[in-house]
Amino acid sequence: MAKRSSFFERLTGAVRLDEEATEIEEETSRSPVVRALNVPAQKSSSWIEENADEEGELAVDVYQNQDTIFVKAMLAGVRPDDLDVSISRDMITIRGKREEERTSTNDDYFVRELYWGSFSRSITLPEEIDVDEAEAIEKHGLLILRLPKLDKKRQSKLKVKTV
Repeated sequence: MAKRSSFFERLTGAVRLDEEATEIEEETSRSPVVRALNVPAQKSSSWIEENADEEGELAVDVYQNQDTIFVKAMLAGVRPDDLDVSISRDMITIRGKREEERTSTNDDYFVRELYWGSFSRSITLPEEIDVDEAEAIEKHGLLILRLPKLDKKRQSKLKVKTV
């Protein structure tokens, strides 16, 4: 079985020696930077060029109060036309893409950590929500979804009509 390249190797195109592979892989998997980026695993050491086929995973915060579930995600650099938010009573999916405006070649970079390309995230919600009352707000690159919970305990009287 072939070993996966580390994040650094995918980013720089470097090749590691077999005896260092286990140690580097363990360090990379514990790295908070790699976990925060949620960059998908690549099979090729040419990560920069071949990333177009892969989707990144969007980092989110999900929390609730008594009657609302909130989802927050940083979407700086994403145009509203390139964003798709789909919701159902028990799940949301956020998809989009962040396109890079190339002003220099790959050889001109010293550090390259920003994620460019398509991303998505599906989240199963802890409670059912009222889809019709949900709203999405973008403020300074932060997407905030306000998802009101369904009140399952609410009851109402139904009048019976005669025809």
